[in-house]
Amino acid sequence: MTGLFSPLQIKNLTLKNRIALPPMANSLSDDSGAVTDKHIKHYVRRAEAGVGMVIVEHAYVRRDGRVDARQLGIHDDALVPGLRRLAEAVKACDTVVGIQITHGGGKATQATAGGPVLAPAEGIIPGGAEPAVALSTSQIAEIVAAFAAGARRALDAGFDFVEIHGAHGYLLSQFLSPLTNPGSLEGRLRAPLQVVKAVRALVDDDHLLLYRLGASDYMPGGLTEAEGRRAAGALAAAGVDMLDVSGGLNGSQPPDWDKKSQGYFVPMAAGVRAEAKVPVVVAGGITDPHAADRFIREGQVDMVAIGRAMLVNPDWAARARAALDADA
Repeated sequence: MTGLFSPLQIKNLTLKNRIALPPMANSLSDDSGAVTDKHIKHYVRRAEAGVGMVIVEHAYVRRDGRVDARQLGIHDDALVPGLRRLAEAVKACDTVVGIQITHGGGKATQATAGGPVLAPAEGIIPGGAEPAVALSTSQIAEIVAAFAAGARRALDAGFDFVEIHGAHGYLLSQFLSPLTNPGSLEGRLRAPLQVVKAVRALVDDDHLLLYRLGASDYMPGGLTEAEGRRAAGALAAAGVDMLDVSGGLNGSQPPDWDKKSQGYFVPMAAGVRAEAKVPVVVAGGITDPHAADRFIREGQVDMVAIGRAMLVNPDWAARARAALDADA
């Protein structure tokens, strides 16, 4: 039976197990957005413990999409050598590695963005700090092109996959939410699908395209789980190979989150998986290897992402294997 330490084949890539390190911002860069030795040490330390997949933290595709002065960047060709050092160091640990590319939209500030805050509509978004200026059609096209350029840099740097960030209230999540972009679901999906298609045109069968989908806003009047499942199907049809399921327009937990619960996004991810017919990876307070193994064995998800637990304990993957082996 398929379990946590079973390999996973997706297209031409084989992952040695079903454990992923999800993208978590570390604020280890400087104003240039460059990779530092601290980045490499952080990711290699966890890759060495045996994770199957590492998703490097969100990297901004344009300066006006930066949300943190020390955020990692992928907006300039000059950053590619440093990104290549990071990719090569993680791949040397026999781990598949990719990078998440993003634009902060209305979550940026004028100080971090270096200019006006941009979003699908005017005003302050949930979780935002400053009023945004509504993007024009031509500006949206420019941002779509910036995502494609960021993906090209990721591939030039040697990453195995690119993940587009469409969750947690960042720009593509803002486009999808009726709270920040009123209108039909089809209209709200237009910009995210444009980004997916532009990036898909660059990502060949030797690489993967992932999309981190905020499948529910968990806010009154926001994106519902039913709409999230429909969005997942559209994203898969546009060329996404794997969906990284999360939620929350303002934050990344459900409002009724129980800190003792395991896998609070798993039921929603299982619904996305059934709708989209592509593999899914999911985070959500997973700390117990037995629970992680059960989610895989039950066929609810294809991979589990261990975030906070692996920040606290970089050896989580190795200890999980020992715990499950002891029960065998």
